[in-house]
Amino acid sequence: MTSTKKPKQRKVKDEDFDLIQAINSGQVERFRDLVKRYEQKLYNFSLRMCRDQRDAEDMVQDTFLNVFRYLKDFRYETKFKNWLYKVGTSTCIKKRRKSKFAPEKELSLDEFRPNDEAEPPDQVPEWALMPLDKLLNEELAGAINRGILSIPEKYRMVIVLRDIEGFSTAETAQILNISPANVKVRLHRARLFLRDKMKGYFENEQ
Repeated sequence: MTSTKKPKQRKVKDEDFDLIQAINSGQVERFRDLVKRYEQKLYNFSLRMCRDQRDAEDMVQDTFLNVFRYLKDFRYETKFKNWLYKVGTSTCIKKRRKSKFAPEKELSLDEFRPNDEAEPPDQVPEWALMPLDKLLNEELAGAINRGILSIPEKYRMVIVLRDIEGFSTAETAQILNISPANVKVRLHRARLFLRDKMKGYFENEQ
């Protein structure tokens, strides 16, 4: 009789593996090291998800509280960073559901001109390829951030995870619990929306 046991899932050993093992083995004080490692990155991500600094701070705090609570359930089936951002996006979505904001608009391709095109999902967008001195320009950085914040949340999450945080299409799909095809659709629409908002800058670069 053949065995029906599932093969053991191979553990993903990334740069956080040893630290998480130590925390889960009883060295709880080392959780502070994990917070220090990701606090600023998670705050920057949260700030792009929220429109308020205090909300971003609350989101970071709630995310780390949830990570601390459920870290023993982490099975190393993915990179810890991916799991951390999955917890973060889940926290963000729950916070939004409790808020009094109006329902988000759906971005339709019909809103854009037929000849409008965005970069393919696996290609870095135009604004991300701008020279560093231009990206460091406060006016341009502010325009990019305002443009990103104006994108409806479900599209904003995708463009931030893919184009700013550098996650792959597959990783973004895993973090948001949606299909890779859905990621590509949302990314395409988000990039068109952002390009429309940044039209003046892009035209000047041509």
